[in-house]
Amino acid sequence: MRLQQIRLGLILLITLLLLGCQAKEPETTLQRLEGQIFGTFWQVTFAAQTPEQVQTWRLGIEQVLQQVDAQMSTYRQDSELMQLNRQPLGEWFSLSPELYQVLALSQQIAEASHGQFDVTVGRLVNLWSFGPEQRPLAIPEPELLSQRLSQVGYQYLELQEDPPAARRMQDFYIDLSGVAKGFAVDEVARYLAAQGLENFLVNIGGDLLAKGQRASDQPWRIGIEVPHEGVQEAQHILAIQDMSVATSGDYRNYFEAEGVRFSHTIDPLSGWPIAHNLASVTVLAPDNAHADAWATALMVQGPKVGLQVAETENLKVLMIVRGQEGWETYVSTAMAAYLGPEKLAEIQPLSM
Repeated sequence: MRLQQIRLGLILLITLLLLGCQAKEPETTLQRLEGQIFGTFWQVTFAAQTPEQVQTWRLGIEQVLQQVDAQMSTYRQDSELMQLNRQPLGEWFSLSPELYQVLALSQQIAEASHGQFDVTVGRLVNLWSFGPEQRPLAIPEPELLSQRLSQVGYQYLELQEDPPAARRMQDFYIDLSGVAKGFAVDEVARYLAAQGLENFLVNIGGDLLAKGQRASDQPWRIGIEVPHEGVQEAQHILAIQDMSVATSGDYRNYFEAEGVRFSHTIDPLSGWPIAHNLASVTVLAPDNAHADAWATALMVQGPKVGLQVAETENLKVLMIVRGQEGWETYVSTAMAAYLGPEKLAEIQPLSM
């Protein structure tokens, strides 16, 4: 049932939890729905409602999440995505509008990231033991690694918009783990907005979308984790409104072999897990699918190239890097403008 494995989103600590011991309580009583999906948790926070209304929304949210799972999971052989992965080469496969939208976005970001975000990387993900294929936690044999790397290539995925369809021109395995969870966040937010909610927070495994305000004149506030294994500690607190947040990191999901730690984030160009000093990257965007995919892409690229791409694409990006003397924070120009001078001075960004 798990949709997401290649990149486990870092759990962004919500200020509702982080600052719960403040002396002044918020004016609005908040209510939370939560559950499990995609091998992680989901939470939706909003102003208190009647039990009947809350139950209706719970059922609606669960239906939305189950639909995304049925469309995009690699852990379900009956999912729409897995049917596409089994389609004979060169034959068109009809797509739901939702799966087409996610594939089209993925191809767009693949181009913009020069192939360092590539949803055709699925067989490499499986080879490195981070997908549904049950493989030992070990460094792959060079010959097998080379073979699977040769099966990666977003250029060989062709899309047709009307009617929505796709075909594989090469025998690759599509894995949407780097974008589908973000799309699910957006789908839940669209459902809640359609129910008339104007203020809510959606959180699926650390990917968030904040709509409106937490309370009167109080924005939603989230914490960006300091990258410590086994410890949840906020490095930075950000106020967000009508904005989504996605974070990718190298320290939540990995395995060790021969004294080396191998991250779950795979570079589609080399076929190997990333090996640089970028610990986490957080992206803010109006929709979470974009934020999710770009967080993965920039994590692959590393701090220097990633910030250059963030500037080119005008992305709101915050990076936490392992420096020689501790954690260092870097922000893009767009993120600096979003944070404002006061918050920027607190973060003390460094130039690359």
